[in-house]
Amino acid sequence: RNCICYHATTIPTPPDSTNTTLRQGSQLTFQLCGIDLLGLLLSKVVALSLNRTHSPTCNGTVHVTYTMCRSSNPNNSNPSNVGKTASPPTGGAEELATDETWIKTFDVNAFARDIRDLGEQLRAQQGDADVQHLHKMVRWSNLCAAVGFLTMGYVVNPVAVVALSTWTFSRWTMIAHHVCHGGYDSIHPNKKRWNRFKFAIGSFWNRLCDWLDWMMPEAWNVEHNNRHHYKLSEIDDPDLVENNLVDLRQAPIPLAAKYLVVGLAMASWKWFYYAPNTYKELKLAQWRKQGKPLPPNVNPADAVTIRSVLQGDNPFYSAAELFGVVLGPYLVIHFFLLPLPYLALGYYLALADPAALYWTAVTNLVLAEVLTNIHGFVAVVTNHAGDDMYRFRNGCRPFSGSFFLRQVLASVDFQMGTDLVDFLHGFLNYQIEHHLWPNLSMLSYQKSAPLVRAVCARHGVPYVQENVFRRVHKTVQIMVGTTSMKWFPAKYEDAYLEQDAKFLSEEMAK
Repeated sequence: RNCICYHATTIPTPPDSTNTTLRQGSQLTFQLCGIDLLGLLLSKVVALSLNRTHSPTCNGTVHVTYTMCRSSNPNNSNPSNVGKTASPPTGGAEELATDETWIKTFDVNAFARDIRDLGEQLRAQQGDADVQHLHKMVRWSNLCAAVGFLTMGYVVNPVAVVALSTWTFSRWTMIAHHVCHGGYDSIHPNKKRWNRFKFAIGSFWNRLCDWLDWMMPEAWNVEHNNRHHYKLSEIDDPDLVENNLVDLRQAPIPLAAKYLVVGLAMASWKWFYYAPNTYKELKLAQWRKQGKPLPPNVNPADAVTIRSVLQGDNPFYSAAELFGVVLGPYLVIHFFLLPLPYLALGYYLALADPAALYWTAVTNLVLAEVLTNIHGFVAVVTNHAGDDMYRFRNGCRPFSGSFFLRQVLASVDFQMGTDLVDFLHGFLNYQIEHHLWPNLSMLSYQKSAPLVRAVCARHGVPYVQENVFRRVHKTVQIMVGTTSMKWFPAKYEDAYLEQDAKFLSEEMAK
């Protein structure tokens, strides 16, 4: 099976709709990085690198023993955490680091009040300028599509590859991302399209016209807009890099092999991992709504990948459903139907090989796919990973003081300020501002960044802004296990949650 098995010991917690409690000594299947790339592509390297031990219960595969903790109980002081290197401090009072002294005097309610007031000001200022800015970004994205399409059939070339890659990237990270969050719901005059409840969802035609990618839009909305945004840097955050990569971080293989795995993941993560796993989240949401129980021995937090689907280890949907509903439309239309005009052109010009132009276009599309995966990794995965980013043990109420603080402490901004720079970053360079107010327009994020920085400075809250390539380095170090994220001091995390509850009760009593 080319897999590694391990035994896991968990802290028993009440099962809920998103987590199942594992019994002590449960035997699970190891899936590296959540996408099982090592087992798929580097099994021979692993076989040579590991000191194999055999067990009759695992049919000769390697055993690695460590502790796995998973908890969703907000009253549990133990963290929902996987892996040794990702463990928070335990026992006794935690000492604040030199750069954390601000926490002692931090006023969570005052900070929340300032952030709420600023959000209301920004929302009130939105209007036609934001709509025109959206249309401008759409034109830029479409221009990339046109350049790529017109140059992809004659020779394999970087102009076509970069243009096609940027088209795919910008259509997702800028246009679909902000529209699906509701950034234009209240200000765009065309409510039938530029609205979170209409854009790319509801029919195949909408998906084709608005946002055709590997991910199914409805599935991405559940995984990203709901779970990631409101569980940021908690164990239930499906995009928590340190937790998702704990197997790679702890794998007893050479560091060079870990870097190779990360490189392969960068070039393939959207179709191999992200599309099937977001579809799993949609299925889970549907099951919860229907009151349908999970099958026995299924952990809903486990990632679903192409590998697990093909092996029949996925209880949520079949391989045929995944291909027919999620992956197939993009694969067929983008890579085989889109370049068909070049096949017609080849016959019209009576070329010796009429299909030559067509296959050249397909090659450029494939290379652009690899590049857009890498581009997406650089701009997306790096937003919340690094040894200067915090993790949290317990959940918090959306838009509470703790919520606002966490969006700043677990997010990072990149270089910003001009439409060109922001376009190349997919407008993901305003990650702090976007997580504070997910349903604002792209133009509002440009306006808000210096204002948010000023609020953070006034309250002593660290505001991290750094070059995106430095963040790539920090993210990769987290992925391979050479560094770890910080844990927010438990004493103050609990204190802020108590203040949130007190503030809410006082507001309700008014």
